[in-house]
Amino acid sequence: MTRIGLGYDIHRLVPGRKLVIGGETIPFEKGLLGHSDADVLVHAACDALLGATGMGDIGDCFPDTDPRYLNIYSIDLLTTVYRRINVSGFELVNMDATVFAQAPRISPYKDRMAAQITGSLSVNKRMINIKATTTEGLGAIGHGDGIAAMCVVLLRSTTPETGN
Repeated sequence: MTRIGLGYDIHRLVPGRKLVIGGETIPFEKGLLGHSDADVLVHAACDALLGATGMGDIGDCFPDTDPRYLNIYSIDLLTTVYRRINVSGFELVNMDATVFAQAPRISPYKDRMAAQITGSLSVNKRMINIKATTTEGLGAIGHGDGIAAMCVVLLRSTTPETGN
């Protein structure tokens, strides 16, 4: 059995925060606002994995009202999510993600982001693909107010199907 999951996240850019995307700290004058490190790419990946298995979303698993998750490194959340996915009888086939940002340029960091995610999930690097695009100056992202990410995953069952 295979399952598909889709995740999306967006956060506002603000001064005084470091910018973390895909587990990588990117030099920029603003960072993403959120309870955790606000890593939109990793949050979208978590939601895609959780959605594919019907386990809710990142807010269900790691509520922003819980002080344990204040400023947490989101790669740690991804590792926890993937362990839950494995325990539930699924493994990753592939992940494809897109980061939407007018600035900074994301392309120079894509390989390192993929390496961070690959390491977190302990999967082959060919299973993770990250793309980057702008919104051509349109909307909140195009005006530099925020950054978003979308992620789709394909999972396969690691347990024999029972026919039910």
